[in-house]
Amino acid sequence: MTLLDGKKTSATLKEEITQEVLQLTQNGNRKPHLAALIVGDNPASKTYVASKDRACGQVGFHSTIIALEESISEQDLIREIHRLNDQKDIDGFIVQLPLPPHIDEQKVLLEIDPDKDVDGFHPMNFGKMALDLPSFLPATPYGILELLKRYNIQTEGKNTVVIGRSHIVGRPMSILMSRKSNPGNATVTLTHRHTKNLKEITQKADLIIAAIGSPGFLTADMVKEGAVIIDVGINRVIDKSAKRGYVLKGDVDFETVKEKASFITPVPGGVGPMTVTMLLKNTLLAYKNHRQKAADSL
Repeated sequence: MTLLDGKKTSATLKEEITQEVLQLTQNGNRKPHLAALIVGDNPASKTYVASKDRACGQVGFHSTIIALEESISEQDLIREIHRLNDQKDIDGFIVQLPLPPHIDEQKVLLEIDPDKDVDGFHPMNFGKMALDLPSFLPATPYGILELLKRYNIQTEGKNTVVIGRSHIVGRPMSILMSRKSNPGNATVTLTHRHTKNLKEITQKADLIIAAIGSPGFLTADMVKEGAVIIDVGINRVIDKSAKRGYVLKGDVDFETVKEKASFITPVPGGVGPMTVTMLLKNTLLAYKNHRQKAADSL
């Protein structure tokens, strides 16, 4: 069994980005700039945005956090998004989810300029991804692809099962694994809560991507010998003996499944660290795209 070390791979990618940014700035160019809009005081959201801010500092990006009151109106939030769309020195930005109940998330995300949508959630970017056109890929699926690539895991012709059909992970992952590329060219089955005989399906899988938010859901009896296991779940499980009062568990029963897997991601330290890093990759791509457009307009 080989551990797919997202923490180590993320550090390597950050070093690569750092060197590229250093070369850009030494040639007299400005630094790439990532902004984050956060609404309210959701602790998990604040932690996530803070990690993005730290990651920007590590690779030499400018970073801006715009914290807004939970009571902000949908109209005022959209005005803030339009301001960021028009701000030329910001290459990309994200609207941290979830948003308060009185705000329509989809309506808000549609207002983001697709050229600055480094989360890859805008329908224009999603549609381009589905058509194998250049686009910003959603950060978590992008991170999974990078792990598979860096560990030289062959996916062509492999039977791949995705558990979960969210717009953020499951659905884009199923599209990306079936595209004509490497990683890709897999035979993909997208499963969800209404799937019948799930165990029979997963037992035939060469690669399983679990993204449902249910701790320990995928057990050893659901996995065949030698399967590759990607665990996207990050679930807080109460544990009074732990310092923080909880422990992080994935969607995979790691201790039993690792005995059968050929490759497996841990939780924490697997897919999680890759997500923020791929957001940086998307921001660097947005920066390059903007520079190219400016050059073409001369």
